[in-house]
Amino acid sequence: MSDHDSPSPPRMHADEADLDAPLVQRLIARRFPQWAALPVRRLASSGTENAMFRLGADLLVRLPRRPGAVPDVRHEQRWLPRLGPQLPVAVPELMGSGEPDEGYPWPWSVYRWLQGRNPVAGAVPESERLAEELGAFVRALRRISPLDGPPSHRGGPLGDRDELTRAAVAELGGRVDTGAVTALWEECLRAPEHSGGPVWAHGDLSPGNVLVDEGRLSAVIDFGCAGVGDPAVDLVVAWNLLPARVRDTFRKAVGADDAEWARGRGWALSISLIQLPYYWDTNPALAENSRHVIAEILAEAG
Repeated sequence: MSDHDSPSPPRMHADEADLDAPLVQRLIARRFPQWAALPVRRLASSGTENAMFRLGADLLVRLPRRPGAVPDVRHEQRWLPRLGPQLPVAVPELMGSGEPDEGYPWPWSVYRWLQGRNPVAGAVPESERLAEELGAFVRALRRISPLDGPPSHRGGPLGDRDELTRAAVAELGGRVDTGAVTALWEECLRAPEHSGGPVWAHGDLSPGNVLVDEGRLSAVIDFGCAGVGDPAVDLVVAWNLLPARVRDTFRKAVGADDAEWARGRGWALSISLIQLPYYWDTNPALAENSRHVIAEILAEAG
């Protein structure tokens, strides 16, 4: 994971908790006294739901920033041990589960530190290989038995997002080509719906949740959205990270047909349109990636 110290970032949500290194140090001392002497420092992150603190050299503390992120803590603690051994790259390995304490009201987690850094859209070295490796990750996830798997946060029909997507376009006003993005969104909505059974998907394959090390895909993190449903949502990485010249490599590695590819494009467009006005001022990295996705999809359309 990218190891850059960070001061307390600006608030992204009205209901965020106050989190800092001294609080995490106290939580660790109370719950895991064997790690109490380890240094704690906050890490820079474009993540919107959780704060991350490095604990010593080998551990990472991850805490929800707001109430809406709390269910994902138990979700990851339950499902990562099942999914991880069946995937071709590293995923977060749970080392300890924390409970509310020291005035902090929610459960939290300690994971093993993962080596790697977040790639940057538009500056991806070894992009052909990364496209193949991301495709292999998606295919491996889809092969895992969906039996008893939880519904994916993003596994339903695109049409369920229509109202929110159009509201975001209206809010953006002249900051995007509203006519062009609306036409593209309507085209995506016309794609046939997923006709197969529910399949596992990560649900949030964004640059901030991908780690690369020495040009190779080394880990995928943040499984809070993971679940079963239409797996087309995992195609979003074709637009939010991979350059246009290797999208077909990724598509072939996944095995996506025309309908699924169109739904994946729709997911990428909808997610970016909804994120952009919300995070325009509070999360520059996420806002910039949203603008990148919209521009890439517009460019594809000619």
